[in-house]
Amino acid sequence: MSALLRYHVELLLRSQRWLAPVILYAAFLGVGVQSGQPVLDSLGYAAAGLLPVAAWLVRICVTGEPPAARAVVAAPHGPARAHLACLLTALLAAAVLGTAATLVVTLISDPASNGARVRVDRLGAGAAGLAAAYACALLGAAVGALTHWPLLRSAGRTVPAMLLGALLATVLAGSPAQAAVSGLVTGSQSGRVPVPLLPLAGAALLAAAAFAAACALTARRTP
Repeated sequence: MSALLRYHVELLLRSQRWLAPVILYAAFLGVGVQSGQPVLDSLGYAAAGLLPVAAWLVRICVTGEPPAARAVVAAPHGPARAHLACLLTALLAAAVLGTAATLVVTLISDPASNGARVRVDRLGAGAAGLAAAYACALLGAAVGALTHWPLLRSAGRTVPAMLLGALLATVLAGSPAQAAVSGLVTGSQSGRVPVPLLPLAGAALLAAAAFAAACALTARRTP
């Protein structure tokens, strides 16, 4: 598995297709996060924006090889393991991006509640923001896994399905991502730092289930 992960990481980096989602995410943060804003609000905004980026990174990794190359890579390892390495590469890239964004946002934001009424522990806020970012990255990767090959093949279906799935995962009540982000925003009102461990665990379970389903279908639908 480590060799497969290295291969897909190198393939992702060399393709430079990651530049588009990273630049878009940086622009999203540049518009919505300003120095001196309440830290928990800014962290919630940064985490929410990571979800569609994670789904986009899955698309990049899953479509990064032509079918012939994918078959060659899968031959010695099995198509399920090869596909899992694709998904894990996208998730790792999203986690790295979320970690960097959380660190920057935590450092430049004001460690205070909304309205600057209550001081907020910067380190605790950063930890909560990181957990929320990871929850959104996991759920975004799950959306990507369920809206691309091998479940869907046509680009005319995968892209709208990915966008709709990312939107619903962000705003739908009961979604781990929505719970993690709303917890940060609510905490900013009172100055209490939330601990979004339950949303993180829920997102991890959903991502594991989505990855398992996608990998189980890969062997059947490999050309």
